[in-house]
Amino acid sequence: MPRMETEQRVVTANGIRQAVRVAGPPDGTPLLLVHGNCSSSLFWEPLIRRLPPTLRVVAPDLRGFGDSATAPVDATRGLRDFADDVAALLDDPTLFPDVDGSGADTGGGVRPVVVGHSLGGGVAMRLLVDHPHRVGALLLAAPVSPYGFGGTRDLSGTPTTPDFAGTGAGTANRDFVARLAAGDRGTEGPASPREVLRATYVADSASLGVDEELLLDSVLSTAIGEDNYPGTSAESENWPGTVPGKRGVLNALAPTWFRVADELVAVAEKPPVTWVRGDADVIVSDTSLLDLAYLGSLGVVAGWPGAQDCPPQPMVGQTRAVLERYAAAGGAYREVVLPGCGHSPHLERPGEFVAELLALTDGQAG
Repeated sequence: MPRMETEQRVVTANGIRQAVRVAGPPDGTPLLLVHGNCSSSLFWEPLIRRLPPTLRVVAPDLRGFGDSATAPVDATRGLRDFADDVAALLDDPTLFPDVDGSGADTGGGVRPVVVGHSLGGGVAMRLLVDHPHRVGALLLAAPVSPYGFGGTRDLSGTPTTPDFAGTGAGTANRDFVARLAAGDRGTEGPASPREVLRATYVADSASLGVDEELLLDSVLSTAIGEDNYPGTSAESENWPGTVPGKRGVLNALAPTWFRVADELVAVAEKPPVTWVRGDADVIVSDTSLLDLAYLGSLGVVAGWPGAQDCPPQPMVGQTRAVLERYAAAGGAYREVVLPGCGHSPHLERPGEFVAELLALTDGQAG
């Protein structure tokens, strides 16, 4: 079977310049790949090489990542800025053919299988809520919780504090941010982008293989600033003293602004959802190493007020609870847990990941 090869295109959609990787025939089964935080469409290249040439693959760089425009992120819209950008691509005939010419949200237009990784999983959820007739199926790969990242205490997404203290841009590792901005490709210190890639994006750094430099390029393509990564922050009287601002990527992920659980359950048209995660994920986890509440419980962040006042966010449990509600309301979902796999199942366990993806695309083709 010939290997899929991508070409990069630049289109204007939703009013901004978007760089998009495209592969496969225009009339192939449509597949939309949405990357995660601190990465780009390059993160999908190792997966795309393994896909059959019958698929029409479209993988955009989200705003502020890769080669797309460094457009500002309005955090108060949650992840909707990203979802709106992606939705606009569905109506670009150079990317996806519109089989009935309507391009409308009333059942017309292309309906791809949408794959979202990490932050991209949240974008995919938002896309489904806002454009339910444009999503054929959903594959969530290590997705952010439907209640956002951090600051919630139970399976219902109850806020830990009224202002969601301990979430958003103020939680970012400043050394990591500075090294991203400097384009650091070294290995000195745990906050170097290369070491973060090796230690947190995957469970076993050997799984990066010959693609490590390409994947590091992807990480380093992140636009740094108050309007992008990590964003703005404000002070709080609650531990650990920081709350989300209104601009930037990490704030758009915060539960202050991104809480899509109830809307997801209530969506009128419910495509099948497959949720793929690794049981060794240290980013999206009930014991996440990026959750300040969990780090506080380990003694890494001083002043933690204790489990009663500030428990770690049960991210995995929240996603399962929401998808169970989705199924009870007429949808269908499948949870796939990969033992020993970390935050990037499409890189670490490509065989199993491709099998789950093709089960969805075959369903669409059929």
